[in-house]
Amino acid sequence: MSSFQNLTKGMSNDSINSMNTVIIQPPLVQLNTPYPAGAYLSAFFRRIYKERAVSGSIVWYDLSEALFHEIFCREGLQRLFTESENNALRAAAGAERRGDDNTAFQLRRYVSESILWCEWIDRIIAAVSSGTGFSGREFVHEFVRSAHVPRGMRMEQYLSALNREPSADDAEVLASLALADIADYISAAYDNNFELVRYAESPAASTGDFSSVERALASPVLTAFYEPLLKKITAAIQGPVLFCISVPFPGTLAAALFTAQYVQQQYGTDAVVALGGGYVNTELRNMHDVRLFKYIDFISYDRGYGSFLALFDAAGERPVKEVLDGRSFYKVRYMHDGTIINPAGMEADTVCAGRSVGSSSGKQDDAVVKYVQAENELTKELVPDYSDIDFSRYPHLADTGNPMQRIWNDGAWMKVFLAYGCYWHRCAFCDTTLEYVRGYLMADTEHLFNGLREQAAKTGVYGLHFVDEACPPSALQHFALLNCRKGNAPRFTYWGNIRFEKTFTRDLADLLSYGGMTGVSAGIEIATGSGLSAVNKGTDMKHIVSACCAFKEAGILVHSYMIYGFWNQSEQDLIDSMETLRQLFAAGLIDSAFWHKFTLTRHSTVYREWEQGKHPDLHPLPDRGDPFAENDIRFEGEKKSERYADALNSSLESWMNGRKITVPAVSWFPFRMPEPAVKKNFIDSLIKEYEKTRDESFCGPGTGRYVWLGGKVFVLTGSRGAQLCWSYMGDLLYADTDRTSARAASDTLNKARPDAEEHTAGFGTDGSMLSRLLGRKLFIELRGKGLCRLL
Repeated sequence: MSSFQNLTKGMSNDSINSMNTVIIQPPLVQLNTPYPAGAYLSAFFRRIYKERAVSGSIVWYDLSEALFHEIFCREGLQRLFTESENNALRAAAGAERRGDDNTAFQLRRYVSESILWCEWIDRIIAAVSSGTGFSGREFVHEFVRSAHVPRGMRMEQYLSALNREPSADDAEVLASLALADIADYISAAYDNNFELVRYAESPAASTGDFSSVERALASPVLTAFYEPLLKKITAAIQGPVLFCISVPFPGTLAAALFTAQYVQQQYGTDAVVALGGGYVNTELRNMHDVRLFKYIDFISYDRGYGSFLALFDAAGERPVKEVLDGRSFYKVRYMHDGTIINPAGMEADTVCAGRSVGSSSGKQDDAVVKYVQAENELTKELVPDYSDIDFSRYPHLADTGNPMQRIWNDGAWMKVFLAYGCYWHRCAFCDTTLEYVRGYLMADTEHLFNGLREQAAKTGVYGLHFVDEACPPSALQHFALLNCRKGNAPRFTYWGNIRFEKTFTRDLADLLSYGGMTGVSAGIEIATGSGLSAVNKGTDMKHIVSACCAFKEAGILVHSYMIYGFWNQSEQDLIDSMETLRQLFAAGLIDSAFWHKFTLTRHSTVYREWEQGKHPDLHPLPDRGDPFAENDIRFEGEKKSERYADALNSSLESWMNGRKITVPAVSWFPFRMPEPAVKKNFIDSLIKEYEKTRDESFCGPGTGRYVWLGGKVFVLTGSRGAQLCWSYMGDLLYADTDRTSARAASDTLNKARPDAEEHTAGFGTDGSMLSRLLGRKLFIELRGKGLCRLL
């Protein structure tokens, strides 16, 4: 019996006899791969149904991908152009009257080329997706060259910047841009709410006005394309049904409520509708607007496992809907007789997995404590279930030439957590009072790895995106070692979010690269000493540069998140941060970056400190009149930083594509800015510090455990003695050694490989023993050339 079964065996003697569960990701989110909430909920419900002997189906639908294919096909575009032609021509005439000739030209061309778009759209999709039913490869030669292929503004800009004739290799990029061009037309002429991916500059963009959300339910895309899709997927599903609708971003809220409204109308009392997800956990945490409950039955907060367990326990053999009778349930908010019933257990937000659950609050009742424990055990043990997903249908978009940016949109990644929460959870701007940040808990890495192997065998997908707030270095190392010891199965390739910190040494970076890691993303935020202190990043530029150096030497791509507009950030601090970022690009230490505009949130460290009387220079504005979404807080002076956005973004776009890196930072602004106080060799000097520290570590004592990452070592003998020969990172290396011990040395190193059969109980060979067998001189010579020290 598992730890979780021990925790839950006394929760309820009765269980629901029969209920179908449908998990829905409403549109539109990332197009190339599904979001992970559905996979984790799917795994949770399958486990609960089995352990409680509940009959019924469990199915997960990613309707973001499904809606994409409903629109971007011949039939979809035919309907779209038929219904939007008059709007497009009216908009073109209006643009012409305003002197906007380009918009008028583009819209009229779309109308005139509508037949071509309808003819080509299935071929375009085939160029970026393998699940279309026919090969699109043969069409790419015509697509990139023919004068009788539809073109949009983005496609033309790409072609004009080539400075050469296009080739078949450009087809994937052109196809991706073609989809973006059509999306521009949809937004301009058919539905101004439409975007391919709803993600704004500010990552916590609020939807504070619920009335505007309700108006969006009449969106043409939702009524004409999404409603028939809902009808199609629900046709065979019988009640009673639990619908779990995830809302990761504000842009998915309208579609989520449209979904809820539709299933309520179709199923009536046989449907119970739950709303959850990242947006709900942050923006609707204190929600008290009764209008929301016209659409849904309840809100499930945070991971959701505990809230569903609480409702299932209370229901016994009754329908879940019947237990929403005015009682409080763990992390469940609902309305009863016109009154919103607040959740129990929300004070458990500050309960972290690293200490006793009860120690955080002696006032928590036994039920809450038990559900917290159950959620924590599930978090350790659950493996996301992607078996409902056909990854071949997801388009692989190539809308940029930047290799790190390309990772996001090109590839079918199974998204997964190595750990829930953040092991640092102290950054000033972050929602550190909420469970998804503060409730740090590592998954069982080996159990997760083995479960993902099973998922990969089912789906054929061996790419992983670790979507942790920050992957724990020890868990990454363990995962990499397991990935090396994969047997005959294909190994995983993966990337994920980390913290730039001193733990990421050259040794660890080499091991991660060897073990399948291809990229990392992490926050620098404000690249100055004072800026890092202001955001309480817990690191400094020395260690940031050191981590970047280690990753780049190991061949790992690096992305950085940046912040501007912090309420007390000076222009000097901003230009210094920008100049430091420029130097990082110039030194080749990062491949891409993104500027986020600072958003003050109710659950952040800095707001909590302001409530405690700190930060007297921060002046939050009164709450908005609409009580719906409450996390984002306006503050005095926040709009002053908007004038920097164009310069920051245009310079960054150039740097990411290797252009204008030597242009002074101040020259990007159309107004006067102070000269950077950062020394011109600032990053170069930190690189030299890193190299010195790295080389000193290679000469250090042979303590700890080591693995061999080099190629097969063999012995070369000659009249002058013996040499060890091996390959490492593309080079062929040699090391002189004593003839009598050469064979023993090569055997020892080959057996120290992480995939060697000798490593059955653990990983690594004792460093002291290695140093004795190899000799101190050879041991040091091999460091950084294949001999890697573990954490």
